[in-house]
Amino acid sequence: MQKGKLRLKSYEKILSIVMLLIFLIQSQGFAMPLTEQQQNLNEEETRFYTDLEIEILIDEISEAALEAIEQAAGEAARAAVLSMLEREAITLRENQRLRTEAEALRRNRLLIGVLSFIGGLITGVVIKNHLP
Repeated sequence: MQKGKLRLKSYEKILSIVMLLIFLIQSQGFAMPLTEQQQNLNEEETRFYTDLEIEILIDEISEAALEAIEQAAGEAARAAVLSMLEREAITLRENQRLRTEAEALRRNRLLIGVLSFIGGLITGVVIKNHLP
């Protein structure tokens, strides 16, 4: 009992030290200088785009988006096919296992039937020979 209390006290000391270190590490981060923001372009440096440039940019973005959508759809279809094949393989393995068990059960029943028949014949012969 006392051993557990000593262990608990040592855990409390370790926990308080860790919490103190975390507090000190975080407070050092607040003392760091702030990063400077980039200044916006002046009106003189501002560039205006023509309608044609905007349309070309929109076309390029649309084309890239369509390619990304097609790629994502292909990957989703591939994942669906793989999932379906995996389920099919599991089903085939389960069917094979059930067939094997059914065949073993059929053999056991046939063996029991043959042994019962032979046992009945032997019993009949023994009884017939021992009766007057």
